[in-house]
Amino acid sequence: MRPGLLQLPALPPLSLYVHLPWCLKKCPYCDFNSHEFRSGDDAASVQDAYIDALFADLEASLPLIWGRTVHTIFLGGGTPSLFSPEAIDRLIAGLRARLRLSGTCEITLEANPGTFEKDRFKAFRQAGITRLSVGVQSFNDDHLKALGRVHDRSQALAALNEAAQVFDTFNLDLMYALPGQTLAQLTDDVNTALGFAPPHLSIYHLTIEPNTLFAKHPPVLPEDDDAYAMMDRITERTAQAGLGRYEVSAYAKPGHACAHNLNYWQFGDYLGIGAGAHSKLSFAHRIVRQVRYREPQLYMTQATQGEPVTQHHEIARQDLPFEFMLNALRLKEGFALADYMERTGLAMTSLQQGLQEGERLGLIERDFSRVWPTARGFDFLSDLQALFLPGAST
Repeated sequence: MRPGLLQLPALPPLSLYVHLPWCLKKCPYCDFNSHEFRSGDDAASVQDAYIDALFADLEASLPLIWGRTVHTIFLGGGTPSLFSPEAIDRLIAGLRARLRLSGTCEITLEANPGTFEKDRFKAFRQAGITRLSVGVQSFNDDHLKALGRVHDRSQALAALNEAAQVFDTFNLDLMYALPGQTLAQLTDDVNTALGFAPPHLSIYHLTIEPNTLFAKHPPVLPEDDDAYAMMDRITERTAQAGLGRYEVSAYAKPGHACAHNLNYWQFGDYLGIGAGAHSKLSFAHRIVRQVRYREPQLYMTQATQGEPVTQHHEIARQDLPFEFMLNALRLKEGFALADYMERTGLAMTSLQQGLQEGERLGLIERDFSRVWPTARGFDFLSDLQALFLPGAST
């Protein structure tokens, strides 16, 4: 590649993200690139054709990551658990054949209780999945209906029972501040989740995203004060259960933090393949981002022709501080100053104004080697991150 403006002393760890875009039904709050699976289609043939496209996409991308080891793989969506265990087995075998994987490579699959069948999770484990992420969102049937989920409480409980039996590490996804939700109902959701002793728990505040059904027809959500009370209850109950809050929305037992997401937040590299997938890749003198075609059929056509990428751009030097801080400040322990310089190729002076302002506002603390958000910084994370936008003034 032509010379760039940066001088990176080393390349960061590399992850692989694989997007499997189909769902049984599009949820009204979801702004991810997901598409309802048409019931008339032959599921096995669609899955096989899509996996063929993924392999073609990966092969076209190999020159960009040649010789590098992949430390984590994440199969996201959509609803990846719609794919049969046989299809997932074929996919993972094909990835192993084309990539150098670390001996401890974490391979995560997102699963929906609505696609759960007895022994299905066990079959995913046998296919090579090492970590399952189960999208429960709530155990309250009324809230699940309001969220447009295709599963109910009983299916969620059955899915989690099997996940806990089959996987040494698994994640449980919840949402809070749901339409009509009370503090007591949120507490019941959290207590039910903790009853499965999950090694990892992700809890997200429901937000209304543009271009979703909820954006067109907004539901009535709890007041901000009620949402803050829910967050306090989540913090209290997870701490009592031995789950440490290591990221703004993630809690884990020691040794069970999601390695894939940690690599994102630490400004590591990731190659994204699949419809609409994003990549961030570092080279000696530049850092680039890519986006794949979003619509599944168009993506498959383009990928099989060796041209899956619709956008490719180099991150501008002036944008790197914000790009780094957008990720790193999500972590409770923050980041090492040395990592910032190594992964952006920039000097610490490029952060100085933002750090000074963040410290003045009580949003961060720092010492000679690290910077980390305060509790107030976590509560006002967007304000903190905005201090590092290009041209942000103090």
